[in-house]
Amino acid sequence: MMPRALITGITGQDGLYLGELLLSKGYEVYGLIRGQNNPKRALVEKTLPGVHILTGDLTDLSSLIRALEAAKPDEFYNLGAISFVAYSWENASLTTEVTAKGVLNALEAVRLYSGDEPAKVRFYQASSSEMYGKVQTVPQDEDTLLWPRSPYGVAKVFGHYMTINYRESYGMHASSGVLFNHESPRRGPEFVTRKVSQAVARISLGLQKSIVLGNLDARRDWGFAGDYVEAMWLMLQQDVADDYVISTGETHSIKELLEKAFAVVGITDWEQYVEQNPEFMRPAEVDLLIGSSAKATKALGWSPKVGFEELVKMMVENDVVEQKALAGL
Repeated sequence: MMPRALITGITGQDGLYLGELLLSKGYEVYGLIRGQNNPKRALVEKTLPGVHILTGDLTDLSSLIRALEAAKPDEFYNLGAISFVAYSWENASLTTEVTAKGVLNALEAVRLYSGDEPAKVRFYQASSSEMYGKVQTVPQDEDTLLWPRSPYGVAKVFGHYMTINYRESYGMHASSGVLFNHESPRRGPEFVTRKVSQAVARISLGLQKSIVLGNLDARRDWGFAGDYVEAMWLMLQQDVADDYVISTGETHSIKELLEKAFAVVGITDWEQYVEQNPEFMRPAEVDLLIGSSAKATKALGWSPKVGFEELVKMMVENDVVEQKALAGL
């Protein structure tokens, strides 16, 4: 029989890439979206024409149970969250409801649906490198102490430990992927990588004069989202559930990101196009994130395929084409 999967957060970059991957592997894929008039529904239907769309909400347990009964999945990928870190300070309560308590609702829905077969549905939780926050070891791995520095990071820690708790308490096949920053041309424009790639494209086309950013010295471990969803799938193919760090093992600063992005369009004196504004500084900064995926490489056979420069080039070139079309150039 064709395997079946249910994905929350299917409207995001990870959901779209994961949906494509599962469809290519012969899965019947169901995607959960919020609200009948969700503005991103058309994007899912266009990008993933083979996906069955269900409506529901991570804050509504009954809607998750209904989705499980409709999809009858073998695998449940919980990618849904309020995932923009800056927004989490402005709306800490809502972030907690969706990104923390939503995980509990998803786990409980799977537990209730599975009945006497606790491992009937294999569960994936999207954990985050933001959980490390004030990093205690470099690089960060599965044993590094979690010290979150944002409401988003705190919410992700709750979901991460709740996933472990349900695995250990109920015998569920529940795994967490601690994914470091992963980007793509499908990344939302509020995230710094896409903000940079769009701005560089527009500046090169004469549509924009400058870009305003916060801390240019912050360093991140950036990979390609298309690579990272493969790791999610591999986790749920294992006989025993576990937690894995997924990263490139390299770290780059915002300055490096700017330099590489502007180089794609032939601009070397990029500093004149960049302004800094304290408004974009985090109240509590995460300065250095770099992960070790040694466990995932050994146990899953996973390693990233797309490097940093290739990723930046992919994003800028995509945005040049997109901005040209939007401007009618």
